[in-house]
Amino acid sequence: MQASKLTAEHQIFRETIRAFIHKEITPHVDQWEQQGEIDRSIWKKMGDMGFMGLNYPEEYGGLDLDFYYSMILCEELSYCFSGGFTISALVTQYMSAPYLLKYASEELKQHYLRPVIAGDMVSAVAITEPGAGSDVKQIKTTAVRSGDHYIVNGSKTFITNGYYGDFFITAVKTDPEKGTKGISLLLIERHAEGVSANKINKLGWHASDTAELGFDQVKVPVSNLIGKEGDGFLYLMAGLQLERLTAAIHSLATADSALQYTLEYIGQREAFGKKIQEFQTIRHRIAQMAADIATTRAFVYQCCDLQNQGEYAVQDCSIAKLQTSELAVQVVSQCLQLFGGYGFTEDYKIARLYRDVRVGTIIGGTSEIMLEIIAKMTIDKVNYQSNKPSLT
Repeated sequence: MQASKLTAEHQIFRETIRAFIHKEITPHVDQWEQQGEIDRSIWKKMGDMGFMGLNYPEEYGGLDLDFYYSMILCEELSYCFSGGFTISALVTQYMSAPYLLKYASEELKQHYLRPVIAGDMVSAVAITEPGAGSDVKQIKTTAVRSGDHYIVNGSKTFITNGYYGDFFITAVKTDPEKGTKGISLLLIERHAEGVSANKINKLGWHASDTAELGFDQVKVPVSNLIGKEGDGFLYLMAGLQLERLTAAIHSLATADSALQYTLEYIGQREAFGKKIQEFQTIRHRIAQMAADIATTRAFVYQCCDLQNQGEYAVQDCSIAKLQTSELAVQVVSQCLQLFGGYGFTEDYKIARLYRDVRVGTIIGGTSEIMLEIIAKMTIDKVNYQSNKPSLT
């Protein structure tokens, strides 16, 4: 099954990225998982191949390709058995750097976006705070104008690429009295004076660095303002659909990777004198998982069609994020069960997938938030509109 408009060129690209992953990523995943750090050289290698700027304009070093190339990249990275590595790559290209492309000054694009696409810099997006997750308007981090600088104070948490990354696209309150209209986006460098970062010890995603950030009287040049002061909330809301769609692609591909990995195991493992795959109860369980993945993939590919057309598909992307993340948790859990006691060991990668996949129902808006968005659009007839064209 494939998205409706995939061409022979797309398939060649899939083979290219798959070969690259096999050579440059898969052999190092276990080490990155153990050390909790991804070797930065991989980003440069990906940049040299053009993988870090698939949908970005050529003037900044990108390839200016359609969204299906990104869909393929998200899928193939998700088969490397490291959600931590995959999310680090996705955060850079689809969850943080797009704000630079769409809203930043030319100076910021040249100094930060171009190096990200080249693989020389790693970016992060810093929104979530200890007291504010999906409810962005409740953030407390402030940025007070003082001459040619903003003075930033506050904290962020659960920031992917927050420890080893180079800079953050940071949501701040430039005017706390204006609610959502007082939120702005600032580019803050990781090693600016007053910035602190502490790695979070997580259940899964061990290869990626997830950090708590502190800002203590951090001086940020006014020129690092992204877009217009006070428009940050609008920018963030416009960017969520791409974030949720790429997360959905990742969750679904992870579910499929778990299923394929399990098929290999049950085709070799024997019990009571025959292969596990010959037991009817197991065969039917596998069949149901395959059916669920196939039908969900059809909807996700429809969402990719909409993204490629530049559609602001809030309900569709919310449904995709909800269904894929919940399905991935179910599928990986059932797959682990089929490994028996071995599934509870680190000798098989299904244990890592089981840890990694759980966060899918939380990141980018929890399942509960997705349900509320869908409910508002279905029951209350809320119609969300984009203020800017999306990155395709």
